[in-house]
Amino acid sequence: MDQNSLFEAALGLTAPWKVTGSGLERDESGKMFLCLEIEVQPGAKVPCPCCGQPCTAYDHELKRWRHLNFWQHATYLSARVPRVDCPEHGVRQVEVPWARAGSGFTLMFEALVMALSREMPVSAVAALVGETDTRLWRVVHHYVGQAHAAQDWSEVHTLAIDETATRKGHRYATVAVDLRPETGASARLLFMTPGRSGECVQQVALAMPAHGAQPNQVKMVAMDLSPAYQKGAAEHFPAAQVVFDRFHVMKLAQDATDEVRKQLHRMGGDVKGGLWALRGNREGLKAPQKQLRDELCARYKEIGRALALREHLQETWEWTGAFMAGYHLKQWCQWADRSRLEPAGAVSQAVTHDQKTLGGHPRILPQPDNLGGH
Repeated sequence: MDQNSLFEAALGLTAPWKVTGSGLERDESGKMFLCLEIEVQPGAKVPCPCCGQPCTAYDHELKRWRHLNFWQHATYLSARVPRVDCPEHGVRQVEVPWARAGSGFTLMFEALVMALSREMPVSAVAALVGETDTRLWRVVHHYVGQAHAAQDWSEVHTLAIDETATRKGHRYATVAVDLRPETGASARLLFMTPGRSGECVQQVALAMPAHGAQPNQVKMVAMDLSPAYQKGAAEHFPAAQVVFDRFHVMKLAQDATDEVRKQLHRMGGDVKGGLWALRGNREGLKAPQKQLRDELCARYKEIGRALALREHLQETWEWTGAFMAGYHLKQWCQWADRSRLEPAGAVSQAVTHDQKTLGGHPRILPQPDNLGGH
């Protein structure tokens, strides 16, 4: 078996395609690369890309594709690709078995790029394989778009909608995630679009029919306290209960504690160093911070009440059942309203606006006046 036949077998080529030449060459910089020349056997017919009918060649066009490296050498396939004159579809460019239409890479090279892209940034992959990241991004976009188009959303009933930073300079995107709290399955990213407005929520709803779903099948939407997201969910997911996630609810409680500290400082209170001593859970503090927290709580009853409220609110997610968790939340709101701490009262109003809050993981905390929900 000669050298060309070996490469032909390695590429998995079958008639009418065959390797007619192979050898090492040098590029403009003097670097060596391997070039494999491929042609259709003389007189052979090739199938029309539209109907598959065997047709004779009309003319040829020279094309080139980057393939997997042969040892340390970059490898390229070069082929005179025929166009056929189909009686039904006219002159058409035939498809080659080693690459997809419009790509400058072979299928095996693209498979390598996609495998590496799962583990490292595309810029790092580009440096590793010796290509520009712009070309590789086209490959990634093609296969990600293909996989996204094939997603089935027919079983989507619970959505999480949130913002994420895409780059520095306050550049944000809205993401929609499929949650399966009743089964414990991993969350699945469904949709991502630039911005963080109500129109972004609308785009999620508009994308659903293409994936076998409808907005009215969504029964719950978990999100932060963004008015834009709330408005968008009310308009475009009318059958869904809007719920707030734990992180943002607890952030409100922490902000309320900070505001109580600031109010005392403005009134002349000695709360120096309290910024970090009053943040987070006690077990996460260093010994000096714990001591300062205890001193501030003893010195200022307002700080003690604010911390107690924050810790009591956090216990809401320790309940495993929706009924008791909802009851706990209702009792907390009543305590916050009676606490004579304006920031805590504001948290109560925010949490009970429409009276909906999301539990930490598989449970939903329903309206306090409808505690039997699930």
